[in-house]
Amino acid sequence: MLMRAETSCLLVVDFQERLMPAIHDADRTLANGAWLIQIAQRLEVPVLASEQYPKGLGHTVAAIRELLPAEAFMEKLHFSCAADRDCMRRIDALNRGQMVIIGVEAHVCVLQTVLDLRAVGKEVYLVADAVSSRSPRDVELALERMRAEGVRVVSREMVAFEWLHQAGTDQFREISREFLR
Repeated sequence: MLMRAETSCLLVVDFQERLMPAIHDADRTLANGAWLIQIAQRLEVPVLASEQYPKGLGHTVAAIRELLPAEAFMEKLHFSCAADRDCMRRIDALNRGQMVIIGVEAHVCVLQTVLDLRAVGKEVYLVADAVSSRSPRDVELALERMRAEGVRVVSREMVAFEWLHQAGTDQFREISREFLR
């Protein structure tokens, strides 16, 4: 099944201040996440961002926080966004069947979120080049497990091109000029 802008939500999981310095390849992961957030906004795909226990882990890093309005953020204590009643209420209110997921840590909050979202019937797409963990091995194991559970593992460009759906439009030309060259 193809991802569609009109049926997708981009979920940004826990890109937080005290966590990111320990994350493997954090700069690349953040850059890819920011890239996809900006494309989602251009295509009017709703974006929600979770923060795991911000009192302890800090808030979302500035590079991501500055891209999103205050109402995009959701605080949680559960590792899974879908296990948190308030987060899930926000996700359900969007009435979007496709969840595109980026964030950290791949083997903890991202993994539990995607498995729980699958369990409630969402189509889940994990953006492999916009997720990471402290250990690369944990990322590999998480991706392997998520694939086995039916999660579709994609790249940021796969998401962008599927959301765009066709070339030749003003929207495609604008995004191509700014993001695809």
